[in-house]
Amino acid sequence: MDIPKKQDNIVEYLLYMWQIEDILRAYQLDINVVERELISSQNFSEEEKKSLREWYEELITMMQQEGIQEKGHLQINKDIVAELTHLHTRLLKNPEETDYIAMYYKTLPHIVALRAKSGQKDISEIETCATALYGFLLLKLQKKEISSDTQLAISQITAMLAMLSDKYRNLKSSI
Repeated sequence: MDIPKKQDNIVEYLLYMWQIEDILRAYQLDINVVERELISSQNFSEEEKKSLREWYEELITMMQQEGIQEKGHLQINKDIVAELTHLHTRLLKNPEETDYIAMYYKTLPHIVALRAKSGQKDISEIETCATALYGFLLLKLQKKEISSDTQLAISQITAMLAMLSDKYRNLKSSI
C-alpha cells in the first residue's frame, strides 16, 4: 500500500485521506470488512497488517466521534485545509511571491466558476480547489467523460495546488 507522505506533497496526502474517508464509509465503518477487503487481500507482512488495522480502526473511531459517518471530513483533514489556506493567504500578501500570485490570478476565474456552480461560497478557495481536484479524480476512476473546459480548469488548479504544496514543504523543512 503506497501511502502518500504528508511531508512530501500535502495536497496529495489530503486527497488520499479524503479517499480513505470515502472508502471507510463504503465499508460502513466496519473494521472487519476493511480488514477483509483492504488489508488481508494484500501481500503485507503480519506486522504491516496489524499496523494498518490499528490505523484504520483509529480513523473509524475518529469518524464516529466526529459524527462524519455519512459525509464530511475528519478534523485532522480540516486542519490541513486551514493550514494551506493560511499559507495561501500569506503568500498572496507577500510582494516577493510574484510567481505564486501570478499563478493564483491565472487560476482565479476557475475558482470563481467552481464556487458559482457549487453554491459553496462559505468554504475557502483552497478547499474549493481540493474538492474540484478530488471530484475530477473520482470521475476518472469512474471512467466518465470529462469536458475539455473541465480538464483545462483542473490542469490550472493542479498547477496552483502543486506550487502551494511545494511552498508548504519548503516552509516545513525550514522549521
